[in-house]
Amino acid sequence: MKILILLFAFTFGFGANVKKSIDDVKEISKRNQVKEYNKYPNLLPVVEIVAEQS
Repeated sequence: MKILILLFAFTFGFGANVKKSIDDVKEISKRNQVKEYNKYPNLLPVVEIVAEQS
């Protein structure tokens, strides 16, 4: 019985560790994506005026 509880605890701990690692990788990828935007001076959309002048 103790072995089953120990195996369950190891499995639970491993699952929690894997989940934390996945969350960390997602957070790091978000940070890297935001850092990529720093290369661009302006990300505002370009507006083109097409109305006739009166």
